[in-house]
Amino acid sequence: MKLKLDIRPDLVALMTAEIAAGERAVSAAMREAGTDLKLAWRGQIVGAGLGARLANSVRSEVFPKAGASLNAAALVWSKAPVIVGAHDAGPLIRSKNGLWLAIPTPAAGRALGGRRITPGAWERKTGLRLRFVYRRTGPSLLVADSVRLNTRGLAAVSRSKTGRGQVTAPIFLLVPQVKLPKRLDLARDAERAHDAVPGLIVANWVEQKF
Repeated sequence: MKLKLDIRPDLVALMTAEIAAGERAVSAAMREAGTDLKLAWRGQIVGAGLGARLANSVRSEVFPKAGASLNAAALVWSKAPVIVGAHDAGPLIRSKNGLWLAIPTPAAGRALGGRRITPGAWERKTGLRLRFVYRRTGPSLLVADSVRLNTRGLAAVSRSKTGRGQVTAPIFLLVPQVKLPKRLDLARDAERAHDAVPGLIVANWVEQKF
């Protein structure tokens, strides 16, 4: 008597197909989680009033870049990590030389390229000298004497020979340190994305079957 065991369906083929479905599900879940986190961070940055340009510095990528894997991972990062990180942490900023931080007033204007101007750059730009004014209460000042304020409120060289319209304008506020307000909470969205991964894997795995 001969006994023949014939297992249907083929278990090896079935397990191979199930592993392949799992690889696709994990990779799809990580891609979705990475994209969701990227969009959440971008939304936070825009909502905090930091602009679309900084928001678009946030990128996402899935590894491996080609194919599917049970060990797939998503990376979300910013191409401007110092700026984004500062608004996320709310650090205490001190002067590099241990003296003063110069905060430009609206009368200072901007440097070339729209960057924040420094006292040295302002003097080179205008040809005027800044004068230090110490104050016991409140921030000390760097002021410009005998200037005029144009229609945009910017301090400019006065051509008046009579002194008409000339003012002494505060150009910079001087403070020993400044606390940058915390405007972002990136960890909150990262935790949400992390917690959503198991559900995404299951949803994508079921979708592969049906």
